[in-house]
Amino acid sequence: QVQLVESGGGLVQAGGSLRLSCVVSGRTFTIYTMGWFRQAPGKEREFVAAISTTGGNTYYADSVKGRFTISRDNAKKTVYLQMNSLKPEDTALYYCAARKYYSDNYYAEYVYDSWGQGTQVTVSS
Repeated sequence: QVQLVESGGGLVQAGGSLRLSCVVSGRTFTIYTMGWFRQAPGKEREFVAAISTTGGNTYYADSVKGRFTISRDNAKKTVYLQMNSLKPEDTALYYCAARKYYSDNYYAEYVYDSWGQGTQVTVSS
């Protein structure tokens, strides 16, 4: 397993932008599929986005497609989530997750081996 530390959350007005970062410890970052999930108060945690080991493939939940962009810098062992055109319904605790190698079920929590502690994103109307 690896350790993940998220940052970049905060309070932003609707229509604004934030960029989340997730730094991963360990030597083998390049073999990990990375994902972002979120959990709003009173709701279950849900898939937001995922990126393949090389960054060549990205996947998004329909609710964020066209507004959010996931990327990774393997040299820095960091994955990013650029969030634009934020809406109040994007308010949640955002988690970074890592899975060794690839899985077709990249959208499912159970396939991920390691999780960060989360960073809070609050979007005001």
